[in-house]
Amino acid sequence: MPALQITEFEQIWVDGLNRGDVSAADDAFTADAMIHINGSPKPSLTLAEFKEMAKGLLASFPDLHFTIEDQVIAGDKVTTRWVAEGTNTGPLGDIPATGKGVRLNGLILDNVVNGKVAERWEQWDQAGMMQQLGLI
Repeated sequence: MPALQITEFEQIWVDGLNRGDVSAADDAFTADAMIHINGSPKPSLTLAEFKEMAKGLLASFPDLHFTIEDQVIAGDKVTTRWVAEGTNTGPLGDIPATGKGVRLNGLILDNVVNGKVAERWEQWDQAGMMQQLGLI
């Protein structure tokens, strides 16, 4: 599959996040996708659970803006390095909004099947976020 077609799924997802629209995941992930995220209370999430987690993050940071910095493609695997910036104006779980800005960095390894993510492994700097918010 040409690189442009493989990486289109990621742009669909990032554009959706930047609009605050987690339903874009339905166009970027297979219906039975499994998403593994470090630091999550449940380390392996279904697509529905992943969308709920993303909704919560966007509620905490309504202006959160994601940018794809790098991508590396090897067969059906796509690695993406991303950066996101936003302001904590909504509660983060039980923690009240701090009004502080954050800059987050993350890495993703996707297994892509027919142009959609079938399985994702994602790591992002959650401790750095908490530090920037003055919570640790």
